[in-house]
Order: sequence, then structure tokens, then C-alpha cells
Amino acid sequence: MEKQYYIYIMASRRYGTLYIGVTNDLIRRVREHKDGEIDGFTKKYGCKNLIYFEITEDIHSALEREKQLKNWKRAWKIDLIEKENLIWEDLYESII
Repeated sequence: MEKQYYIYIMASRRYGTLYIGVTNDLIRRVREHKDGEIDGFTKKYGCKNLIYFEITEDIHSALEREKQLKNWKRAWKIDLIEKENLIWEDLYESII
């Protein structure tokens, strides 16, 4: 079985603060954000809602995509999110 990597976006609320990250265990990582287990950006700004994610089997493409998304304009990120998740629903329940 191939290893999977996830590029994900967390939000504090609809149209709120966004955080983009990469992980090999999306369920664990989102739970850590939700529980405030990791000091840093998501804890400081309350980014606890998983609103978007992509899957790849290549860590290099995952890291490159993360870098690409972080450099995007905010409007482009919002468009990307809303193409898949118009109401900014927290997707965590759908992945566990």
C-alpha cells in the first residue's frame, strides 16, 4: 500500500483565518489542531475547522503544493475551498 500525504486547510471560521499544512495522518493532525495540542499558529488563531484537503502519494509533490497554496492570494484560496466546500463545513467528521 502506498503512503498517502495530505495537503489541508484549517480555518477559524467561515472567511476567517486560514492555515495550510501537510501531514501523513490527517485524522491525527486535525485532532491535534482541534485539541490545541500544538503551540503555534493554529492554536493562537483558533484554526480548528478542516475545510479542505487534497491527497497525494508523493511527499515532494505534497510539499510543493503546500508551498504553492501558501503563496496564493487569499481570494484564490477561498475560490479553491468553495469549489469543494461552499459552506465551509468542518470535514473532520467525514474523515473519521
